[in-house]
Amino acid sequence: MKKMVVVSLHIGYWFLYLFLLFIILLLLQIGTKLKAQPLFFDYRFETFFACFALLPAILGFYTFYSFLFDKFLLQRNIFLLFVSGISASIFIGLLSSTVISVLHYYGIGPGVFGENIYAVITILIVISIISLLNGGMGLLTKGFIRWYAELRWKEELMRKNFEMELALIKSQTSPHFLFNTLNNIDVLITKNAEKASLYLNKLSDIMRYMLYETKGEKILLANELAYIEKYIDLQKIRTANPNFVEFTIIGDTVNVLVSPMILLPFVENAFKHADNRKNENVIRIEVAVEKEQLIFECENKYSKSEMQQEFGGLGNELIKRRLELLYPLNHVLLISKNADIYSVKLAIGIHEN
Repeated sequence: MKKMVVVSLHIGYWFLYLFLLFIILLLLQIGTKLKAQPLFFDYRFETFFACFALLPAILGFYTFYSFLFDKFLLQRNIFLLFVSGISASIFIGLLSSTVISVLHYYGIGPGVFGENIYAVITILIVISIISLLNGGMGLLTKGFIRWYAELRWKEELMRKNFEMELALIKSQTSPHFLFNTLNNIDVLITKNAEKASLYLNKLSDIMRYMLYETKGEKILLANELAYIEKYIDLQKIRTANPNFVEFTIIGDTVNVLVSPMILLPFVENAFKHADNRKNENVIRIEVAVEKEQLIFECENKYSKSEMQQEFGGLGNELIKRRLELLYPLNHVLLISKNADIYSVKLAIGIHEN
C-alpha cells in the first residue's frame, strides 16, 4: 500500500475520532451551567477531556499498531497479545491520570480525583478502556494495511510469474539451440548413428521436460540437474574438446525441491558467451547442497569484446526479479565480471520433499 494511502487512513481515523469527541463534548455541555456558554468557554474542562480521551487514545492506538501487532499478533501469539495489551492499557491509564494530576497542580486542568479512591479507580479504568479500544482499532488498521499489501504482493507475484512463463516459453522455444542441435545430430548420423540416436533421445527428453515438468511451482532438484546435464551434453556436440566445460554436483539432491528453470538461464548465458571451446575449462558449473542451502556457481571465460551479458535471453533484471518473487529474503545472488571471467554465485534456502 502506498505511503500516502496509509497516511490518509490515519488522518481519516483521527478525524472521525475527534468528531466523535466533539459530539460527546457538546452533549455533556447540554444540561449543565455551561450550556449558555460557548463550547470552549472553560478551557480547563477541554484540557481535562483531551487528556482523558485523546492522549490515551493516541498512545493506545500506536502502541498496538507499531509494537504489539508485529511482536505478537503477527506471530499468532494471542495469549501474550492479550496480556501485553491489557498491561499496556493500564500503564497508559496511569500515565494519562498522572498527566491530568500534573496539569491540575499547575492550574491548567480541573481536579477530578479528589480524595475518593473509587473515583480514582473509575477514571483509571475508563481511561484504560479508551486506550484498549483504540489499541484494538490500531490492530485492525495495521491488519488491514498488511492484508492489502499481501494481496497486492500476491497479485504482483501472479502477474510477474505469468510474464516469466511467457519469457521462459520464448527462451525454451528459441530456434537457435534447437536448430543447431538438430543440424549437429544430422551430421552425426552419417558418422555414428548410435551416438546420434542417443543425442536425439536427450533432445526429446529436454523438450518433454520443458513442456510438461516445469508447470508446477516446485520440482525435484535432481530432475532440474538431469536436464542441465543433458543440455550440456548436447552443447558438447559442437566441439571436439569435451573438457571445455566442467560440471560438478556435491551433496544429496534427491529430495530437494526448487523452482523450475531457476538455474538454466545462467548455464545458457555461460555457453552463449563462452570464449574458445578449444581451450580447457572454459566453463565451470558447480551445484552444492549443504545445510539446507543450495549453492550454485557458474563461471565462464569470455572474449574482451563481449561487453554485455544476458541470462539466456531473459535479461538481468528479469531473472533477479524472478528470484525476488520466488525466494523473498531467502536468496543471495552475486554477479562479478573481471578481465576475462564472468562469475555467478547463487545461494537459496531449500526444503526437502
